[in-house]
Amino acid sequence: MNIVLYIAAGSLLCISFFKDKEKTKQALKKAWKSFENILPQFLGVIVLVGIMMALFNPDFISRIIGKESGWWGVIISAVVGAVTLIPGFIAFPTAALLLEGGAGYTQIAAFVSTLMMVGIVTIPVEVKYFGKRLTLWRNVLAFIFSLLVAFIIGKVAEGIWL
Repeated sequence: MNIVLYIAAGSLLCISFFKDKEKTKQALKKAWKSFENILPQFLGVIVLVGIMMALFNPDFISRIIGKESGWWGVIISAVVGAVTLIPGFIAFPTAALLLEGGAGYTQIAAFVSTLMMVGIVTIPVEVKYFGKRLTLWRNVLAFIFSLLVAFIIGKVAEGIWL
């Protein structure tokens, strides 16, 4: 499947280049700048996860956030996700690495969904624009919804709702 996507992207790039060379060159320059901006964050998280995977063996990861960790693992994952501020393009590869390392689907769903929806780190900015009450309600409801999402993902992963 990846090769099909690469061929399609390359073909469309060639079509774009023949249609308008200047716009294509500008787009490639912008893409390169974006890549340069994203790369340090991406490499930093990958290195951090790599170190974590080297220090903590799969048995340890399974005990803390594996399928057998149950709701304690879900809560731990949700809290870590809620207080962590990393972008989605880094969160999803990190989640895949944790799954390969022995984490459970429910726990990873809680981590990723709270990471995307709950913003403990960004509360001061939210309060400034939305007020304390709305910020509190948004974060509490997002946390609860994240737990619901984790529960549903866990059931789907177990094959109960397929």
